[in-house]
Amino acid sequence: MTPALVHHQHRTVLPAAEGAVRARDWAEIQERMLAPLCEAVYERLETGPGSRVLGLGCGSGLALLLAAQRGADVCGVDGDGALLELAAERLRTGPGSPEDGACPWTARLCEGSPREAVTADAPPTLVTAFGTLPTAGELSLVTAALPRGTPVVLTGWGPVERCAAAPALRVATRLAEPAGRHPGWCGRDDLEELAVRCGLRLEGSGRVACPFGYAGMESAVRGLLSTGLYDEAVRATDEEQVLKELVEALHPYLLADGTVWMPNLFRYVVARA
Repeated sequence: MTPALVHHQHRTVLPAAEGAVRARDWAEIQERMLAPLCEAVYERLETGPGSRVLGLGCGSGLALLLAAQRGADVCGVDGDGALLELAAERLRTGPGSPEDGACPWTARLCEGSPREAVTADAPPTLVTAFGTLPTAGELSLVTAALPRGTPVVLTGWGPVERCAAAPALRVATRLAEPAGRHPGWCGRDDLEELAVRCGLRLEGSGRVACPFGYAGMESAVRGLLSTGLYDEAVRATDEEQVLKELVEALHPYLLADGTVWMPNLFRYVVARA
């Protein structure tokens, strides 16, 4: 199975130049895995009518859509134009949209600096980072413009031993730089340290089960590659090697019906400006 998958897939799922393909894979396969995390945060912060949610690293907009469906106004920021195009499409045509395609909620998308998304006339009542964590510099620019008391939520992986996706992510680390840490992995206190460094006051935290479930091995490979975490490994070795080792890492989670199922635990930290 591995040679066939590598032969047919390595030209279509890996090249960074194919941004539209990768963005679509993220939107259609991978992003939905984080829906339980988004919903748990929105429930805890009582997100609904009257809320104004600013999503940092909003990707293709699923988290924004979930907030909008609760009645919130939403604003998303991301540096990837292809993902923002999908976010705009999703917010225009989400469940409940009228037939003419008009958006039934207030939504705004910004490409570039997250600071530009904070407006004085209607500042966010909740800031979230469900995708890639912002740098301390980026987050500080945002938090400096927030009214005092505004909640900011940072999210990341839970303990490695509670995440079945860890072996698959370890492939990227091992092939890119053997001494490195899991790509995108947060240490035990990384979220809290980032919040404090940016002048935020810690309020609480939580853990949420976010299993990664895929229709098949091809879907699993495309979904994980859409994260961009394997780009360095591809540059350090080659596409075929990365695909071969990724499939091998996923094989223990391949079920008898052909689906791939990996239980994972994510965590979030709530802080206040």
